[in-house]
Order: sequence, then C-alpha cells, then structure tokens
Amino acid sequence: MDKKRVTVPLVCHGHSRPVVDLFYSPVTPDGFFLISASKDSNPMLRNGETGDWIGTFEGHKGAVWSCCLDSNALRAATGSADFTAKVWDALTGDELHSFEHKHIVRACAFSEDAHLFLTGGVEKSLRIYDLNRPDAPPREVDKSPGSVRTVAWLHSDQTILSSCTDMGGVRLWDIRSGEIVQTLETKSSVTSAEVSQDGRYITTADGSTVKFWDANYFGLVKSYNMPCTVESASLEPKYGNKFIAGGEDMWIRVFDFHTGEEIACNKGHHGPVHCVRFSPGGESYASGSEDGTIRIWQTGPLTPDDAEAITANGSTGKVKVTVEEVSLKIEGFQIAEEGKPREKEEAGNE
Repeated sequence: MDKKRVTVPLVCHGHSRPVVDLFYSPVTPDGFFLISASKDSNPMLRNGETGDWIGTFEGHKGAVWSCCLDSNALRAATGSADFTAKVWDALTGDELHSFEHKHIVRACAFSEDAHLFLTGGVEKSLRIYDLNRPDAPPREVDKSPGSVRTVAWLHSDQTILSSCTDMGGVRLWDIRSGEIVQTLETKSSVTSAEVSQDGRYITTADGSTVKFWDANYFGLVKSYNMPCTVESASLEPKYGNKFIAGGEDMWIRVFDFHTGEEIACNKGHHGPVHCVRFSPGGESYASGSEDGTIRIWQTGPLTPDDAEAITANGSTGKVKVTVEEVSLKIEGFQIAEEGKPREKEEAGNE
C-alpha cells in the first residue's frame, strides 16, 4: 500500500456517546454485519460492507461495554453496566434472554457452535450460560484474579481466554476443569484480545505494545512497540500480513505483520480510538472512538492474485450485498428470501 495514499472512510453516525466495542460477523449468505457497543446504552447493527444502519437493540439501562454476533449473525449479545448481559434476535431486534449479574458486565462471547454464552466483568468471575437451557443457573469460574476486561473462546470451545482490567496477562482456562492452564505474560493490562480467524494467533494490545501469540503452543511470536498507548489491535484475517492498531492519539495505524513497519496512518477521529476490527474478508476495517462515530476504512485495492485467492477460498462466500437485501433488512430486520438464484442456492445450503 502506498504510504501517501489518503484513505477516506465511511463515517457511521448514530451513537450519542463513545463507541467502546465493535464485532464483525463471519460472511453469511446475506453478507456480513457489524455490531457496535456504546456508552449511550443502544447497541446498533449495521451492514458490514456499507456501514448502513439496520437496527438498534433497545432495552439496556446503562452503558453497553461489549457486543458480539453468533456465527450465523442470527443472534446478537451485549454486556452492560446495568448488571445484565442480553441475547437478542438479530433479525427482529427482540430481546431473547436477559442474564442478571452482580456487577457491571464488561465482556461477552458466543461459543463457536453458538450453544454457550460466556460473560465476564467486575464481579471477577466468568459465567458460562447454556443457551439451550437459558433458565438453568450458569456455570461459574470464579478464580479470576481481577475484574474481567476481555473474553474469547478458542480450541473448538475447549478453552476460554480472559484478561483483567487491573493487571497484566492473558489467562487461558480449560473449560472442563475450570483451571487456568496458561498465562501469557504482559507488563500492562490487556485491553484487547482477538483470536485470529484461522485460530493460529492471539493478538493482544497492552499499554503501548501489540503482541502476537501462538494460539496452540502459547509462545510469543512477535511483539511490536507502538507510537502511543493503544487500546485495540486486529490482525488481517485472510493473509495475516498486516495488522491495525488504534489508541489515545486518535489515529488508526496499519503495520506490516512480519516487520512491524508502519504502512499507513489514517486520521479522522476526534477522540481516542477504543476499538479496531478487520472485516471477515480483510477488505476493510472499522474503528470506534470516543467521538461517538464508527469509521469503516478500505484496506486498499486487491491485486488480481489476491482477488483470485479470495474467490478460490470457499469459506469467504458472497461478500457483496445487494441493495434489495439491505432494504429488506432495514424494513424490520428480515433476512432476504428473494434475490438472485445464486443467493437462494447459498441460503439453502445453510
């Protein structure tokens, strides 16, 4: 990418307070989607490619700190300062479940198979809810040494990852025993932890450092010092050759994964950047800021080789979303049933 090339982002307005978390769905037969969490208590769903607003999930009474979508983008989940985590129907916007906690919920995540739902927060415990039996008490892992900041699943839902607000390190828990099996040591508190799409790396941001860990053997693969304190980092999902980081200086920087060299620096936010995430195909990435906006940045034109590789990779599916589908989504959160023959065929293969 030419370092001097100016990237003009899509700016997504709608939130009235800082945007503190973003999450992209995988590619579905209807395209891919972006959910945002904000201190305004109104998480929003958008078309991941265009940034167009689809709907707002209404019901929280406090700041929403965390958000996620399941693998089919059929359900959304949020964690809030109102001491609840909620699961929503992502097609209708209806609240499906509300799970009461004893304190602020800072993090939540669906398991890969979407049967389990993980939460963590200020009460210093991890809770695992069985969504097939939502009324049953959750399984609690209460040995977290501090207030939970991030959570994620890995190893086909056999391992849980968590980090704490008030101390360094990422802890990896065996879901069967409920014990910590490994700690990835960091000097500062880990504010962002992302498992790569291929399950190979764990990307962490702590202080002014971005680190990449082997997700299977837990060794430190790479560590790069950033120009400022960064709050979030994300690895490009298709080729793993670049990563993004955002933090207190309001800029979103793109770096070469192999060398750590800065490739691009995108300016536009008017407040610190709280979260950055690559889209599932790697063709764009989103940033959420203290200024209340989400900005979607294009990664840059793909080379013919890149385009061929994406087409050849069946997991990518259909990335383009038709105007008709978006319209149908907006008219009441409905997944489009009509469209081009190829789209119908894909929907039938779910």
